[in-house]
This record gives sequence, structure tokens and C-alpha cells, in this order.
Amino acid sequence: MALIGSHVSIEGGLWRAFERGQEMGCEALQIFTKNQLQWFASPLPLRECERFYRAWRESGISTVVSHASYLINLAGEEAVRRKSVDALVQELQRCDALGIDRVVLHPGFHRQLTRQEGMKRVLHSLEEVLEQTEALRVRILLETMSGQGTSLGATLEECTSLCASAGDLRRVGVCLDLCHLFAAGYELRTPEGYERLVGTVERELGLDAVGCWHLNDSKDPKGSRKDRHAHPGSGALGTLPFSLVVSDRRFPDVPAILETPADRGKENLALLRKWRGRE
Repeated sequence: MALIGSHVSIEGGLWRAFERGQEMGCEALQIFTKNQLQWFASPLPLRECERFYRAWRESGISTVVSHASYLINLAGEEAVRRKSVDALVQELQRCDALGIDRVVLHPGFHRQLTRQEGMKRVLHSLEEVLEQTEALRVRILLETMSGQGTSLGATLEECTSLCASAGDLRRVGVCLDLCHLFAAGYELRTPEGYERLVGTVERELGLDAVGCWHLNDSKDPKGSRKDRHAHPGSGALGTLPFSLVVSDRRFPDVPAILETPADRGKENLALLRKWRGRE
């Protein structure tokens, strides 16, 4: 079954994430490896990587996921696209140095382009990144988006198409965000709706393509195309989708990450463990 965890702060040092994760009761973590509002960061010193390794080994936390910077737009105009490719390459290099094997990425925004043109730019950018990082064992996970503005990846089909076209599913997969999928119009509040979603992924890519779940409820109704997270079970989704994800034996050891405010982190993780079927 899924590994339950949360996005945690790295304030005070990357290794501090494990202290915070342990305090909350995490089995998996998601972090930013640097300030997510900056394009680039200095190379990681060996001593910092070693301290991160030690803290990870001593924590009992199984998996760490990185979330790439929100600045990255692989579908942007050429200057932004070029900068985005370079920033994503650096993020994969940082993750490789830290032993992190997966990076969640927002596919991008097509802005003045058509969706088809934007998708082509994202694919071209992904191919560049994969070519430049072919020696690294880090996987890019394209996150399903809510459809707000000109965001790409607002349909599961767009994400699976990019993965399939990139060609190497060992290097590219998907991150399924419950809030975003629901806001984009997917019905997830019934077992049948959940099975349709999982069936689409299995048919298009295979279930191994799912490298992460984001367990966010939605403050807005289905199809709103708004990206507004709520605590699990307290929004429009209710409790069922969360219990289905965390208890689904088809996703063994896949991180299932909360991205809600940390003030209710312990409480939310306890609920997820309860819904998984064991305290």
C-alpha cells in the first residue's frame, strides 16, 4: 500500500526535513531542494549531502520526493523555456546527489500558444532534459493539473501522452493530484470513478507510471478548474477517494503526499493511516 507522508520545510538545512517528518509521523516526504522561487542554486557541498544521507538513514522514512520550482515552464517562450530546461537539469542533478529518485513537475503553461503548440514545446523540452541527464537515476513525474489558466496537464490524457511520447517510462511518469483531477472534472467520489481513473493510467502507461499521489482535498466543486487545496475529508471530495488511494494494493510503496498546511499535519496523517485500515 501507499507510503503516507507530507511536504515539509527544509528551513535550517535540508536534513531538517527528516526531523519534521518524524515529528509528524511520515513514512515519505516531499521537499524543495532549494528556494523554489529562485531559478538556480549553488552546487550542494559534499558535507551537506552526507548530512542529508545520515539523517535519512536514521529517520526510518522510506522515500523522499522533490518538487521542482514553480518557475519552471517547459512550454514558455524560448528564453523562459531555455532557462526552464537548465533549471530542471540542475534539479535532477541535485536530487541525484542527495539520493532522491523522483521529481514532481508542473508540465507548463502554453500562454499565447495553442494547447497543441504548448504540448510540442513541453515534449521538446523534456527530450532535451532527458538527453542531458541520461546518466542519472532520477525520474520526472508530470503532475496532473486543475486546468486553471493556460496550464497543460489538465487532462490525464495530456500527461500520459507526454510520458508515452518521451519514450522512457523509467525516466518519466505521473503524479496524480486528487484536488487537481477533481477540479479538472474527474469524478473521484465513487469507487467507479476512481476505477475509471486508475484504469485509464493502466491502459495508457501501466500502473508503474504512477510515481506519486498528492492527497489534497478541494475547496471548490468538481470541474471548477480552481487549484485550492483543503485538508483531506474536509472539502468537496469527502473521505472516500483518500481511503481508496491509501489502501490500494496496486500502488505498493508509492508515496502519497499531503500538501496542506502543516498545522494539522499530525491529525491528517493519523486520519490517512486510519483510512488505510491500520492505526
